[in-house]
Amino acid sequence: MLEFIQLLKQRYQAILVQRHNGPTHLQYQQRIDQLLLSEAFIRKGQTIDLMAGLKASVPLQIAVVGPTQAGKSSLVNVLLNSNAAGVSPLAGYTVHPQGFCHCVSLNACGDLQRYFGRFQCLPAGQLTKGRYDCYSLTEVTGVSPYLPPCVIWDTPDFDSIDSATYREGVIRAVALADMIVLVVSKEKYADQSVWDMMSMLADLHQPTVICLNKLSEGSQAILTQSLREKWQQARTDAFPEVVPLYYQKPAGLPLWPTAKQGLLVDTQNNVDHRNHAGFEQALLQKYWQGWLAPVLEEHQALTDWETLVDEMMGQALASYRRDYLDHPHHYETFQQALAELMVLLEIPGLAGVLTGVRKALTWPVRQLMKLGRKQLHIVDSSHEIVLLNQIVEHALIQTVDRLLDKAEQNKQAIWWKTLSGLLRSQRQAIHQDFALAAKNYHISFQQDVEKTAHHLYDKLQEQPMVLNSLRATRVTADAAVIALTLHTGGIGVHDLVIAPAMLTVTSLLAESSIGGYMHKVEAQLKQRQFNEVKQVLFMDSLAKELLGLPGQIPSISHFNISPEQLRVIGQQEKRYGLRLL
Repeated sequence: MLEFIQLLKQRYQAILVQRHNGPTHLQYQQRIDQLLLSEAFIRKGQTIDLMAGLKASVPLQIAVVGPTQAGKSSLVNVLLNSNAAGVSPLAGYTVHPQGFCHCVSLNACGDLQRYFGRFQCLPAGQLTKGRYDCYSLTEVTGVSPYLPPCVIWDTPDFDSIDSATYREGVIRAVALADMIVLVVSKEKYADQSVWDMMSMLADLHQPTVICLNKLSEGSQAILTQSLREKWQQARTDAFPEVVPLYYQKPAGLPLWPTAKQGLLVDTQNNVDHRNHAGFEQALLQKYWQGWLAPVLEEHQALTDWETLVDEMMGQALASYRRDYLDHPHHYETFQQALAELMVLLEIPGLAGVLTGVRKALTWPVRQLMKLGRKQLHIVDSSHEIVLLNQIVEHALIQTVDRLLDKAEQNKQAIWWKTLSGLLRSQRQAIHQDFALAAKNYHISFQQDVEKTAHHLYDKLQEQPMVLNSLRATRVTADAAVIALTLHTGGIGVHDLVIAPAMLTVTSLLAESSIGGYMHKVEAQLKQRQFNEVKQVLFMDSLAKELLGLPGQIPSISHFNISPEQLRVIGQQEKRYGLRLL
């Protein structure tokens, strides 16, 4: 699950860069934050489980969070009773999570590196604004009356213009926390960014304390009531304790009220890691469908594309059947089989010149067949090949147009536009691959043509009267010459369809006692031819290339998470109670 969430987060981040300021920018940024939070929260659960297996516990983690210039670093120093956290009057001074170990040794925090993952732990003095994938841990001396033994985190703001560059560090520190100290000032407490963050943290069920900083006399009651209303709008849990903070002018630091001295020590009693797994489940359930929405939209687009390709294949094959196989003036393959039959027949009684011509032609024909030249001549002169290429050219042009229509009507407009661009750029190459496949198919299918001729010849031998009638007819001799001429390239295969001699042969056989058998053989030849064209040309060549186009869509602009990847993650549904589809 963790690996899938990381993959999903990376795809959202890559797409956000490509679609900067697009209509989905804000929504995708929110989902990235949710994914970062969920990833970190799952990592925290793994750390808790690991330490429990070692019969140890993770030190209490307290995160001080808030908007820019709220006084977070100053408050951390007050709570630590030291000057460990760097402070500055400039906004955005703190840009890295900085942890301070209070009554906790650094050795006890060794497993935090596993939690922070790619973030590197550096000494506080080595943290620079040029690099944000790092954090620091500092062991402080002394004992504060305000804190239990813990690691208290001073975090960057989450609302400044530059906060997007270091926001991941904020979220990682916040997700690690067992307790949250929200610091707001009278100028910042109503900012929407504050309550967006607190709303997002609600599912982590962290005990929270609100520190109302930079107060002036007489404003506490009004601001506290306003805080209560904001909290209730953002969350459904009980309104937390509010700590009013007034400045000590000499020290320039907020003053922690004496009455609240033990508040954080007491609040730690509300921390319970036993419910962490349940909170993980609820967190994922809340966001899961939203995260996957654009992925599933891509899957639907992919399904629609497969349907479109299937429809195109069906239309192309229907055109092939109508305009070739069932066309009385274009279907040439069976006539070619009859021509092959003429070559097989011995025709006695021919004039000496014709016999000499035939004998002279027989040897070259056999040699040409061995070299494949006969097949190439038949391919080049075939109306079938011309028609197939016309059908595919028309189909590809139509498909490009339909892709553009999809781009105008579909939610996944960018996906369809990208696919359209891929098809336009590769259309010529796809057509060339198809043309080559068609030529190879036609050469290969000559074996079926010759088998058909042999089947007819065998049947004729069972019917001597029909055989003799065929031989005795003058036109038969002409047909034999036409057949031999076809073999040597004297005529094209499409000329057989209209050659009077071949038409007479067809009529003679159709009206004879083997007429029914001839029609059966012709129908079988057509079916084999249709099946071969469908599988070899349209499914294994054209459809395969078209269906492979979505795989070329770059991941930097699309999610490209396959249905198979979702099926794999779906095996973890039971643990998290998720519904993938």
